[in-house]
Amino acid sequence: MNFLAHIYLSGENDLIKIGNFMADGIRGKQFEHFPDDVQKGIILHRFIDTYTDSHDVFRQSTKRLHEKYHHYAGVIVDIIYDHFLAKNWTKYSDEKLEDFINRFYNSLHDNYSMLTEKTQDLMPYMIQRNWLLSYRTVEGIHQILTQMNRRSKNISKMQFASEELKQYYTDFEEEFTTFFEDIQYQSKQKLLSL
Repeated sequence: MNFLAHIYLSGENDLIKIGNFMADGIRGKQFEHFPDDVQKGIILHRFIDTYTDSHDVFRQSTKRLHEKYHHYAGVIVDIIYDHFLAKNWTKYSDEKLEDFINRFYNSLHDNYSMLTEKTQDLMPYMIQRNWLLSYRTVEGIHQILTQMNRRSKNISKMQFASEELKQYYTDFEEEFTTFFEDIQYQSKQKLLSL
């Protein structure tokens, strides 16, 4: 799953959300010097990634993209799934998406000193371009995929994947809905065990 889903699946604790958000840049046991709740977020992130990658429904979504995008297919589906979470937000939360996102951005500012350098560098771009809200539209997804393609030195060709999103829109949305019901439950159980 990508940023929005990871933050959402973290529950209400801001530090768990932050840990989950910045976990990709933290290797091995490097997380052990963070506060306990940030550590829980990092552990939850790793659990979500492992669970997602092995899930039959997620794999069904990636199969549709694998021939063209190879090992980037999973990254693309992560972003596509964030689109459906943002688009269908009112099914998953009583809070407005804009309010949820702004609360998260504020918590990043409030806890700036504990963020990794990578997260501190990413933050201004993310907030200025409001990445999390941009997931709501296909055009926003296209822009995110284009930025990610640039980061791969144009090897991934991810910027073209918005075409597959449009072509298989209903299939992806159905798969997301099935998968997300499961990952919500699994994430809650994991949080209870931490």
